[in-house]
Amino acid sequence: MISTRYVIPTAVLLTAALIPTVIHNYLQLKIQDGRSATAISPIIGQYASLPSPRNQGWGEYTFESYDWFERDYGDSNGRQARLFVGRSFNHKRLYHHPELALSHGKDLRFENVVWLNWQNQKIPVTVLKDSAGVGLVAYTLVEGHQFIANPITYQISNSLNQLVNPAKPLTLFYVSDTRAAKSTVFEHSMAADILVGSISSFFAEN
Repeated sequence: MISTRYVIPTAVLLTAALIPTVIHNYLQLKIQDGRSATAISPIIGQYASLPSPRNQGWGEYTFESYDWFERDYGDSNGRQARLFVGRSFNHKRLYHHPELALSHGKDLRFENVVWLNWQNQKIPVTVLKDSAGVGLVAYTLVEGHQFIANPITYQISNSLNQLVNPAKPLTLFYVSDTRAAKSTVFEHSMAADILVGSISSFFAEN
């Protein structure tokens, strides 16, 4: 039997513990920011696009993404790169090795993190290259206006805030170029142009 002097502290602790349960499990509160991945322009600079052959439910099944697309962008010289943009409230599904699903079967190795200039800020872009010597992928993650260099550290540092507030969507921008040479400098590549262009289009929505 609990002493009456512990009743109030115990009640406070139980109430605090219930807050995230109510917010995320019962009410399932979410913040919508008015942006949409599918509203990103199918034409980025000199590159026009066509949808990839993924079926309609693939993004939801793979990433729990409620808003996604995958397109093949190309130019008149025959160059081509594939862009995936997906949004999900299940952050881990997006940031935990997205290349395993989006570039299945490729032996990709971490190359570096490149900081791209965009509208007076730096975007951290993770670059991986194919061990076969041809091909690269690059991706970045954003929550709200915050670009994320290390998603695990970011999630841990914001864990308390995420527990007691409605869920916010994480957005993954992922571009792949299967023809890029090993010597390709990502900052000057077609893939970088498409990645930055898609981010500009995404944030131009509102």
